[in-house]
Amino acid sequence: MKIERIDSFRFPVPFKQIFRHASASRAVAENVIVAVRSNDGALGYGEGCPRAYVTGESVASATEFIARHRQALVQEVQSLDDLRRWIGDHAAEIDANPAAFCAIELALLDLLGRSEGQPLEALLGLPPLRGPFQYSAVLGDSARPIYWLQLRRYWNAGFRDFKIKVSGDRTRDRRKIAAIRSRGDTEVRVRLDANNLWRTADDCIAALQALSFPLFAIEEPLQVDDLSGFAKVARACETRIILDESFRRANQIDALADPELWIVNLRVSKMGGLIRSLALAEELARRGVGIIVGAQVGETSLLTRAGLTVAHAAKGNLHAMEGAFGTHLLRRDLATPCLMFGDAGVLQPENYLDPAMPGLGLDVNAGDLSPDMS
Repeated sequence: MKIERIDSFRFPVPFKQIFRHASASRAVAENVIVAVRSNDGALGYGEGCPRAYVTGESVASATEFIARHRQALVQEVQSLDDLRRWIGDHAAEIDANPAAFCAIELALLDLLGRSEGQPLEALLGLPPLRGPFQYSAVLGDSARPIYWLQLRRYWNAGFRDFKIKVSGDRTRDRRKIAAIRSRGDTEVRVRLDANNLWRTADDCIAALQALSFPLFAIEEPLQVDDLSGFAKVARACETRIILDESFRRANQIDALADPELWIVNLRVSKMGGLIRSLALAEELARRGVGIIVGAQVGETSLLTRAGLTVAHAAKGNLHAMEGAFGTHLLRRDLATPCLMFGDAGVLQPENYLDPAMPGLGLDVNAGDLSPDMS
C-alpha cells in the first residue's frame, strides 16, 4: 500500500438538544475528520474531537497540525509497523495535539485494514469484537424540566447507571439526586462529573456530603491536576476519583500511587489515538487502576468504533462506558451504520457490523463533510 494523500474536513452537524456542563455548552459537533487515500483509490477515515478545556486544542490548531505533518506521513507510513514507529518518534508532538493525531491514526488504521482485508481488531492482533457493551446514561446540567424529562426517558429505557453533571448550586444538585432517589431502586449506580468545579477540597467535601447519597465516583471535582486534593475528597467521601482533564498523557500514571482511589476516563481522542489508548489501558490494568472508556460530546460513529475496540480489550478492568449517542444526539451521523446504544444502554456490535468487513467496517457519507479552510 502507498498513501497518496491526506485531507482534513469538518462535520459541524447540529445536536438535537444543547448539552451543558460546568466547562462548556454545545449545540453543534466540533470535530476534525481525516481522509487518507491510497494510490489504488482506497479510502480510510478517522475522527478527532479537539477540546480547549481538555487538551488545549481547537479545530483550527488540529487542522494546522494535520497540514504540517501530512507530507511526512505520506512519505513515511506504508504499514502498521511504520505507523507505530512514527508514533514513537513523535510522542511529544502527539501529546500536545492528541485529537489531531487521533483523526490521522484512525484513518490510517482504517485504510490499512481495508488494504489488508482485515477488521480493525485482526489488524491490531486483538480478539474479534464481541458484545454486549453497556453504556451509561449521561445527564447534563439542564434546566429542571429538561433534566426530569431526560431522566424519565433513560429510566423507562432501562438505564440504571448514571453520570450526572453537577452545577455547584446545592439546591439544584440536591434536586438532581432526589429525582434518582425517588425511583426507589437500590441497584442504581450514580457518578458525578464536576468538570473542575470546586476550588478547594473542603468546599467539595461539604457539597458532596450535603447530597447524602452513596456515589460510585466523582469526576474532576477540583482544579485540574490537584491530585492531593482529589485524594482528600476520595477518602472523606468514601468514593473514587475519575481523572479526565487531569490525565492527558501516559507519563502521568506514575503519580497514581494508590490505585484504589483512581479511575481514568480514557477517551481515544484525548489520549492521541487507538494504539496509545490500548497500550495505556493495558498498563493501567497492570497497576490496578480502573478505566472508563469515555467520549467527547458530539463524537460520530468513527470514534464510537474506536472506543469499542478499547473497551473490548480492557473488559476485565472496565468500570463504565460513555458515548455511542449517534442520532440520539446528532441530527445525523457521518457513518453507516450508526453505532448507538439501545434499550438499557446496550450496544451489540454484531447487530451493526459485519465481522468480516475490513478496517473500521463503516461507510462514511463523504457528501456530508465540509472542507477545512486552512
